Amino acid sequence: MLRFAQSPSSDMDIGNLRIAILNYIIAKQKNEQFLVRIEDNGQDKIIEGKDTEIMMILKKFAIKHDLVYHQSQHINIHQNLAIRLLKEKKAFICKCSEERCSSNCENLTNEDYKSLREKNEPFVIRIKKSKKIDSFIIMNSDNTPTNDFASACDDMLSGINFIICEEKQLINTTKQIYIKSSLGYTEPTRYAHIATIDNTITLKELFKQGFIPDAILNYLILLGNSKVPKEIFTLPDAIKWFDLNSISKESVKFNIDKLRFINREHIKMMDDKELSKLFGFADADIGKLAKLYLGDSATINELEGKIRSIFTPKNFDKECGKEMRVIEKIIFNAPYFDKFDEFKKYIAKESGLKGNNLIKPLRLLLTGDKKQKPKLSEIYPLIKSYILEVAS
Repeated sequence: MLRFAQSPSSDMDIGNLRIAILNYIIAKQKNEQFLVRIEDNGQDKIIEGKDTEIMMILKKFAIKHDLVYHQSQHINIHQNLAIRLLKEKKAFICKCSEERCSSNCENLTNEDYKSLREKNEPFVIRIKKSKKIDSFIIMNSDNTPTNDFASACDDMLSGINFIICEEKQLINTTKQIYIKSSLGYTEPTRYAHIATIDNTITLKELFKQGFIPDAILNYLILLGNSKVPKEIFTLPDAIKWFDLNSISKESVKFNIDKLRFINREHIKMMDDKELSKLFGFADADIGKLAKLYLGDSATINELEGKIRSIFTPKNFDKECGKEMRVIEKIIFNAPYFDKFDEFKKYIAKESGLKGNNLIKPLRLLLTGDKKQKPKLSEIYPLIKSYILEVAS
């Protein structure tokens, strides 16, 4: 079984998501279950609603879980396992508040433990040091487990046998292996540490900018990966060919320009009608219209600005306002034209406008933008059924 563990104390960032994606892919490749654990032991740091947000983000990326639970549900188990280590003399009570034990706490007995509890004096529980690792806290003074202890216990209880995490978690891995060993857990667990992403950004910010889940996922699997059959792909594609050994051990940097390129390519692949729904429509033509602007746009936000400019009431008080007003009245009384050339020819005849004196105000009236691309001949077929709404 594999898992993704996330604390509901901050916004999920791309580094967190990358770990979730890679663990999920390996679970699918190995045909094993995938577990999501909400690490909510530090009650004072938890942000209300973040646990729900974590699950919603995973759902957006089609990362499906077989089991989900809050770590706080197991606090009694964590406490009992810590007490067991005390009884087996593999852990000891410590009255020191420092990171390291600076006194003779290892000689405190179970009677001292009971006395401290009765007097309500603060203390922690530390695991005894070994040749390779110093003693460290496993239970805090408020009787809650440390992250390392809770994680090790839960991995042991859940039968987690493969863990992918960032290289910066290496010290935590060492501690957790020692905890499980001290508890007598002998089942093998494979650990894979991947390089941390420099300059991480939260998913909330990427969504806010208009990046879509398929593109973000594509980028994160591609990041630091030396062995991919193609640059643009989906999660089901990646499950077929992904090789964890091809992920670079060196740190990787977040590149917004690369993500923009991938986002543009995934928008091109979207169903036209589904794309239009992101702009408040349910019309494949509007999806096709948005794709016309992918030459200089790469996000949903940027495309939405183009669509909004077309459907927003136009300003007749600025450049070409007089000509725009003339064309507006002609369009209002004009018959329906299927082809742009026929439409343009009719406007020219009725207005007496020619050349740029016709095209410039017509473009401003239909698009709200005087840029030359896309061509009006490409735009018109996709907005002709909305022409009275657009040209006003």
